[in-house]
Amino acid sequence: MKNLIEDIDVITPVSGEACETMKVTTENSSGKSRKLYIESYGCQMNFSDSEIVASILQKEGFDTTSDLAQADLVFLNTCSIREKAEQTVRNRLQQIQSFKKKKPEMLVGVLGCMAERLKTKFLEEEKIVDLVAGPDAYRDLPKLVAQVDEGDKAVNTFLSREETYADITPVRLDSNGVTAFISIMRGCDNMCSFCVVPYTRGRERSRDPHSIVAEAKDLFSRGYREVTLLGQNVDSYKWSEEENNKARLEKQGIHQVVNFANLLEMVALVNPDLRVRFSTSHPKDITDEVLEVMARYENICKYIHLPVQSGSSRILELMNRGYTRAWYLEKINRIRQILGPQCAISSDMITGFCTETEDEHKETLSLMDEVQYDYAYMFQYSERPGTPAAKKFADDIPNEIKTRRLEEIINKQREHSLLRNQQDVGTIQRVLIEGNSRRSDAHWQGRTSANRVAVFAKSENTNKGQYVNVLIESCTGGTLIARIVE
Repeated sequence: MKNLIEDIDVITPVSGEACETMKVTTENSSGKSRKLYIESYGCQMNFSDSEIVASILQKEGFDTTSDLAQADLVFLNTCSIREKAEQTVRNRLQQIQSFKKKKPEMLVGVLGCMAERLKTKFLEEEKIVDLVAGPDAYRDLPKLVAQVDEGDKAVNTFLSREETYADITPVRLDSNGVTAFISIMRGCDNMCSFCVVPYTRGRERSRDPHSIVAEAKDLFSRGYREVTLLGQNVDSYKWSEEENNKARLEKQGIHQVVNFANLLEMVALVNPDLRVRFSTSHPKDITDEVLEVMARYENICKYIHLPVQSGSSRILELMNRGYTRAWYLEKINRIRQILGPQCAISSDMITGFCTETEDEHKETLSLMDEVQYDYAYMFQYSERPGTPAAKKFADDIPNEIKTRRLEEIINKQREHSLLRNQQDVGTIQRVLIEGNSRRSDAHWQGRTSANRVAVFAKSENTNKGQYVNVLIESCTGGTLIARIVE
């Protein structure tokens, strides 16, 4: 569910800190009486949720601000997937305390996965926190804010079996006006032993496909040219009239039962100039039908994030991933067969999981050699309280061994990222211009279908949101260096 490569020589195409990523609310002033400031941590789902929160509160008299000191209401939308992510938020709360001392009427709230996991502990231990709301409680925020305005603390971490926020039009925060997220489902039914998501975001439920297509059409009409369909496991998307208790939608061209392949095609048909991406896929659920739809439509980007987590079948079983090393590699082969070798594949990997041996670590390295990922998100195992792994297994790999193994994985990925980018040198690629290069206003930055970032000099009659053909002349491990061609 992520975009890592950003610009030439700015960051590398690998990361061990993806879940500490943070985005701040952008300025949106329409003269409303109160100002909302949101910091979003973690995955793209959190960033998408912050846009829903901003939309709900906009109707309650809040503009957004990028200046924390000007805020009347401050939200941290949090991630619980790693211990370091949680500690980052705790540290940030202490920093915010200095602003609250200068402005006592400022309200501070914690949203998202940490809110769901820690619940009232925030209100009891972190005296600065006035409000706590879990991922399914955002419709309740106006009432919770009113409760705090009256002098009380407020908390709602109820997990819903139905909430999808399908009827809420997100306020696009930190938007380049070209690319946008569309949330298609919430929650997760995969009980991976290391993961807190099923406990912090609840069970899977899929959003009405008509509302998804309508949102894509609206975005295209407003100048957006790329959408990313978001879900914890998009391949398990399934919507039906009977199960979802909805009115019949055949007249709108929607099947009685809609799976992810159907939905992907429906969004692709909105307009051939609307690029479609998706994240994240689970290896055990992605189907040939999905791959065949991707092959059929040029505007469905040829890029798949397919987290493997480990190259060892024994470790994968302990993780409850639902596949073996051999099965995963066969899935990679199917992707290459149907979409071709140029389809980009990225991954997540956890090193130092409980009882992992040195030979099993080497199995992960050898799997990386077989696949040659375009980029990856790599982490040391971080035990999360309440997960099956924390209950069943000892976190028995010393930190210094975890650190050394992670470094070896990162170094391996650097090699593969450079090799994959070098394969594009000398080719012509169609790129969607997303905006200025981070290093120079004289250069554009955009991405290829395979999610590789290209940087190239501006020319006359080129604008943000436009497709251009570029010749790839050279590359780094993170960026393609190109020039516009006819």
